[in-house]
Amino acid sequence: MTTTVACAQLALGVGDVAENLAAAEEAVEAAAAAGARVVVLPELANSGYVFADAAEARALAEPVTGPTVTAWSAAARRHAVTLVAGLAELDEEGLVRNSAVLIDPTGTVRAVYRKAHLFGTEKDFFVPGDEAPPVVDIEGVGRIGVMVCYDVEFPEWVRRTALAGAELLCAPVNWPLFPRPAGERPGEVVRVQADAAVNRMYVAACDRAGQERGVTWTGGSVIVDPDGFPLAGHTPTEGPALLLAPCDLASARDKRLGAHNDVFGDRRPELYGD
Repeated sequence: MTTTVACAQLALGVGDVAENLAAAEEAVEAAAAAGARVVVLPELANSGYVFADAAEARALAEPVTGPTVTAWSAAARRHAVTLVAGLAELDEEGLVRNSAVLIDPTGTVRAVYRKAHLFGTEKDFFVPGDEAPPVVDIEGVGRIGVMVCYDVEFPEWVRRTALAGAELLCAPVNWPLFPRPAGERPGEVVRVQADAAVNRMYVAACDRAGQERGVTWTGGSVIVDPDGFPLAGHTPTEGPALLLAPCDLASARDKRLGAHNDVFGDRRPELYGD
């Protein structure tokens, strides 16, 4: 039994809250019409990314009970999809977080994850999270883990999520375009492929498109299978895109490599230390 997973790569803008929400709702509708049951949106999909200062980030941050997540919940319920999306969050203590929400097909927010590993100048705007990435069992779909962008570059963090039973890791990301040799894939995509392969699980990373305040985004959204091969997003795209891939999530429970090896069973944690 397969589940169609979608990454909705969007062009977003700082402060364009209404436009960002409209683009997200349109993408969720299109993904559902194409058969998707899980839809991933980019990092900071409500607010945009390139803030002028901390005051602007705070002004654009919303509580999970705010208008954007409320609208996302309605869209998930309307289209009967599980939605994972990045949010500039104002938490219960008034702290600004780079977060992601997981919303199930009933429109219920099942998890809020706060990015633990902050990239670049994000430390000027956000307080990092300190809780493990959630793994949520969605009935009829599978076990979905959530983290945000730079988090996926820490093997320990990804392995923790895999050991918690994640069959599909969903990661809203914003990958700035960095130089790379001709013909090479973005380094971020290579690392996502490695995450999937060494943990024998699916990974869906949803990136940004276009430009924002002088930053060009990679457009590197990708959906990767447990062997580490892309099912969708084989090459970056310059504009908005909808990636779709059928994923047999139950197969990610099998950690065997042929007849003699198992990527979890062969671990020797007693040798690894701290």
